[in-house]
Parts: sequence; C-alpha cells; structure tokens
Amino acid sequence: MGAKWKRNAAVAAMAVLVCTAVALNWKYTDTEGDTEAAGTKILGEATLVSNQEGDGVVDETGVYTGSDYFASARLTRQQARDNAIALLQEAAEQENADASVANEASEGIQVLAAYTLQEAQIENLVTAKGYADCVAFMGDESLSVVVSTESGELAAEDVAKITDIAMTETGLEAADIRIMATN
Repeated sequence: MGAKWKRNAAVAAMAVLVCTAVALNWKYTDTEGDTEAAGTKILGEATLVSNQEGDGVVDETGVYTGSDYFASARLTRQQARDNAIALLQEAAEQENADASVANEASEGIQVLAAYTLQEAQIENLVTAKGYADCVAFMGDESLSVVVSTESGELAAEDVAKITDIAMTETGLEAADIRIMATN
C-alpha cells in the first residue's frame, strides 16, 4: 500500500508541476507583446534566420508571435517533464535508496514517457484532421487539448472529433478531457 501511495504522490507532484508550468506560460504569453514592443528578449526564444544577403543583420520581426504559443507550451511542458524525470532518477540512484523507491521512480519515469508519447500522438492526429496547431497536456486522470482555430472557437463537431481522438489514444472518458480553442 505504501509503495502505491508514494508512486501516486510522485505522479501527482509531476502533474502539479506540469500544470503550474502551463499556467505560468499562459499568463506570460498574454504579456509578450509588451516585452516585444520594449525591445527586450524572452528567455528561451529562438529565431530561424535565412539571411540570403550575408550582411550579418538578423531580422527579428517574427521572433515570438502569438502563433508560437504552441511551441513555447511544448517547450515548457518538456522542461517540466525533464525536471521531474531528473528528480526521479536522482531518487532512484541514491546510495541509501531501497529497491521499492527505485522501482517507484522507474514506474514514474515510465508513466511520464507514456504521457509524452500519447501527447505527441494526439497532437499529430488533431493536426492531421486539418487544424493549424495543437498541444496536449496529460495528467494522472485527465487531458487538456488546446487547438488553434482562426476564430478562437470550436464548433460542436470539432469538439467531437478531438474528443474521439483523445478517448481513443488515452482510454479516458469524455468527462476527463478538456478541449480549448485559441487563435
């Protein structure tokens, strides 16, 4: 009973970390236009540069626009997962850790790896249905999917398509799946 409790606590802690990272990302995404106007850089931003003239000048006009929400959300999600995995690996590798702690840490890492695969599969299938972009966030017993639409809204048939994909890929019930639209 104690081993299961520890595993569930570790998974719950990781889910809280991921949700916190998503919430912070969402909060700071709304204010990114102000920092762009001020000429400041956002930590972690990258620019794909195609400087054909070779004059060394970098054009940063499209560095971090609203459409990059999905890229930054994926990055934030991955960083939170990487931190959680590092903590689990550290716990498993401690000299005085017993076998049950190492097993729980290994199980936690496997759960996170499964979440990562399921999220990627859902994102690929949703974009294959014709949506511009998508990002999925798996939790212990829940899934949140953010989909890019031109209007920022989803019709009932869109929600049904995405819910079907999510239910098929995760085995979750429709009540455990949250679908949001953004433009």
